[in-house]
Parts: sequence; C-alpha cells; structure tokens
Amino acid sequence: MAQESPKNSAAEIPVTSNGQLEDSHEHSFNRDLKRSLPVGLGLSETKITSHGFDSTKEGVIEAGPFPGSSASPKSSVISPSSAAASRLAGQGCDLIIPTGGRAQQKSGPVVLADEVKNPAMEKLELVRKWSLNTYKCTRQIISEKLGRGSRTVDLELEAQIDILRDNKKKYENILRLAQTLSTQLFQMVHTQRQLGDAFADLSLKSLELHEEFGYNADTQKLLAKNGETLLGAINFFIASVNTLVNKTIEDTLLTVKQYESARIEYDAYRTDLEELNLGPRDANTLPKIEQSQQLFQVHKEKYDKMRNDVSIKLKFLEENKVKVLHNQLVLFHNAIAAYFAGNQKQLEQTLKQFHIKLKTPGADAPSWLEEQ
Repeated sequence: MAQESPKNSAAEIPVTSNGQLEDSHEHSFNRDLKRSLPVGLGLSETKITSHGFDSTKEGVIEAGPFPGSSASPKSSVISPSSAAASRLAGQGCDLIIPTGGRAQQKSGPVVLADEVKNPAMEKLELVRKWSLNTYKCTRQIISEKLGRGSRTVDLELEAQIDILRDNKKKYENILRLAQTLSTQLFQMVHTQRQLGDAFADLSLKSLELHEEFGYNADTQKLLAKNGETLLGAINFFIASVNTLVNKTIEDTLLTVKQYESARIEYDAYRTDLEELNLGPRDANTLPKIEQSQQLFQVHKEKYDKMRNDVSIKLKFLEENKVKVLHNQLVLFHNAIAAYFAGNQKQLEQTLKQFHIKLKTPGADAPSWLEEQ
C-alpha cells in the first residue's frame, strides 16, 4: 500500500511501496523544490540532510548528478523508510537558510530564552497607566462639578483646611502692610538723618542760630537712631511672619494638595468598583471586579495615610503658629509703643529681650583690604 508523509509547507511527497517517487508527481515536486530555494541556487546543488539520529542514510533527499557521472540528473530518491519521512516532515520547521545561500537544518533542541525587558516598553506601560489614572481622575472631577458624582468628605478636616487657607490670606495681607511700613520708615529715617546733618552744618556756619540749629540736629539724629532701632524690630517681625506664611503654612498646604489628589483617586476607583458590582457577574467580569477591588484597596490605604498626615501637620502647625505669632506680636507692640513714646531705653530693651542685633550701616561692605 502507498504511504503518505506528513504535509510540509514546501511540497507533498507521495512514496510508493518500494521507496520510489511516483512519476506523475515528479515534475511538480521538482518545481516546488525550486521555488523554495533562494535565488542563485540550482536544483542540482541541493542537498537537505536530517541529522540527530543514529542512522546516517534515512531521511536524505538528493538532487543532481552522481559523482563521476555525466548523465542528466535523476529524479529525487527517498530512502524507503516511513520513519525517515516523518522525521523530515517533523523537522521542516527547523530549516534555516544562512547568508551564504546554502540551506541547512538547525539541529538540537530549541530553547526559548526569557523575554528581555525593554526600557521603551516599560516607559510605554508607565505612560499607559498614567493616562488611565488621569482619565479616571478627570472624569471624577467633572462628575463632582456637575453634581453627578459622589465625593468622600471629612467634615472636621475640611473645616480646618478652609480656616488655614483663610488665615494664610490674612497673614499675607499683614505681611504686605508691614513691608510697606518698613519701606516708608526707612525713607523717613534716611530723611531725618540727612536733615540732622543739614542742621549740624548750619549750626557751625550761623553763629547767631548756633544753639537752635544744634538742638534740631540732635533731635533729628536721635529720631533717626530710634527709627533704625524700630526698623530692626519691624524687619525681624516681617522675617518671622514670612517664614511662617511662605514656608511652614505652604508646606502644610502642599500636603493638603497631595491629600486632595489621593481623595480624588480614591473616589474615582471607588466609583469604578461600584459600577462593576452593579453589573452582571460572569467569567468575563469577575477578573475585572477582582482587579478593581485590588486597585481600590491600594488607593484607600493611600487616602487614609494622607488624611492622617494632614491631621498631624495641622496640629503641629497650630501649635507653632500660636507660639511664633505670640512672640512677634508682643515685639511689634512694645517696639511701636516705645518709639512713639520717645522711650529710647524701653525700645532698646525690647530688642535685647528678643535677641535682635541691629546692623550697622556699611557693616556688610567689605574693607579695602578684603577687596585686594
């Protein structure tokens, strides 16, 4: 009976009982074999050998003239073995064609290496996750503004945050006014110093008004000196309030922004989970529900952590704010009162109480020796 070898992508080879090719298929086999070879490789040069088995003759297809013979090429011969035919067909997927133009078979077992991580693919995956998270959060924000979505609210914490933001605006207004007062006081002190120098010069040149010019010169110089002392107290007040507003409170508000972002993410994934739970439960939706439940739990833990951080920072900020503003308000009051009362000793005592050192004009400028 005739035997048929397994089908190959190149050709189907029918074999007779004595191992010879059927004459009716000889021409089609040669044509298909020629088509499967690379350009420039003739049929007479073809030799395909199956290795890896004990027998060296089974599974050999040769086409071309026999050595030492000038006769025309005979038809292809297949060793009379069904095992060889099955091995050849089974190894057809291992056939490789190198750059030299020879068709050779890749021998040995095929080992699949682990997939190498591609940095570009990792970045693409990060961008995909970020885009999905941004879409969910944006949808949640729009839903809240349109009144269609629900949001998680901590009434006590939200009230504290609103008070903090309102107080920050008021402290910034005080800071601007104090800076304006400092600028105007500096100009006034500078004018008083110049006026005192002018009175002193006139007291030397006007003998008949020497005493009058002298009194006014001393008064203006004293006012300028007290003004410099008051200016030092006001600048110390401005620096302390500026640190409180633009560093301490700002750092707390930055944590508040992170808390609000975590709250939006938490509500977005909570909404997704609720929508999936309301839908049907089948083999397709159960994995999605499980994944959504895991993401929801992750963002819930993040939200709880940020809420706890904000509560702690608000508590510490309140304690620090009371302590700082108490000292600065006492300083500001005592310095202003002593200055306008003309009490120079009280003004100087106020600065010593708060360890404020006045800068001598020109003290920051380097000497000519340091410049050399």
